[in-house]
Amino acid sequence: MKNSIEIKQIAKDTLAIERDSIASLIDHIDDDFAEVVKLIYSCNGRVVVSGIGKSAIIAQKIVATFNSTGTPALFMHAADAIHGDLGMVQDNDPVILISKSGDTPEVKVLVPLVKKMGNKLIALTGNKQSYLGEQADYRLSCHVDKEACPNNLAPTNSTTAQMVMGDALAVCLIKMRDFKSGDFAKYHPGGALGKKLYLRVADLIVQNEKPEVSPSADLKEVILEISSKRLGVTAVVDNGTLKGIITDGDLRRMLSKGADVNSVNASDIMSKDPKSISSETMAVKAVQVMKEKNISQLLVVDEGEYVGVLHFHDLFKEGLI
Repeated sequence: MKNSIEIKQIAKDTLAIERDSIASLIDHIDDDFAEVVKLIYSCNGRVVVSGIGKSAIIAQKIVATFNSTGTPALFMHAADAIHGDLGMVQDNDPVILISKSGDTPEVKVLVPLVKKMGNKLIALTGNKQSYLGEQADYRLSCHVDKEACPNNLAPTNSTTAQMVMGDALAVCLIKMRDFKSGDFAKYHPGGALGKKLYLRVADLIVQNEKPEVSPSADLKEVILEISSKRLGVTAVVDNGTLKGIITDGDLRRMLSKGADVNSVNASDIMSKDPKSISSETMAVKAVQVMKEKNISQLLVVDEGEYVGVLHFHDLFKEGLI
């Protein structure tokens, strides 16, 4: 059994080997790569990505990345293609076929079928001189000198290279499409990532109470308002104009100073010019503001009108913190 030092060194060596393999791909970005990007960008159909074995898994990842960034794509398993799945390929669909060797039996069966259909065939292969490389309309090299596997057998460097080249295609297309975070949000509505991209403050405060008191409100009224609305805070509003904020912390500090609880009112306790945010602000921006100011609540104000309170817990419940 290897000891901890040996295990860590093996892991570091593996990462270094894969790093060097990825770095070598830079020299393989050629005219064919640029033409493939332009072909995919201008096509009216979908990109069909295919492979077998580990390459099929990488093909699925590339398809997922394409679909989530504005390039419609489909995965077609190379083995299933010759048993009916080839029907998913339509006239204007470019086909990316991924294979390390470019000479597997399934590839040799599939290539002439795609060529006969008239679709543009893009080889993503570690061997441009292979059957796939020679038959393809475009050749993208993901050549690696060796695998990180000590036996040079298990796909490691080669599958990493395939995935990285797929990422390079996707990022080029993202920039060509001027694909923005708002576009990304349309395809990622679920989970914390989606919420960061589409949730606004207005979406989070709809269920909250709207605590407020007048500047002349006495201490009892202030305490009842903060307690009943259960947000740990109340706005101080005079004729529709926001004057300040009172938090439960403000109350504690006031009492610790020995103030006359019978004569104090809201204007004596409140903090003037409270930090506020508009209801249309992205929720993730509110997270940033709260962290920077080290506060737990933000008053929500639209065009000078107080509309509610955003609490730290609202953001926490949505998984934004």
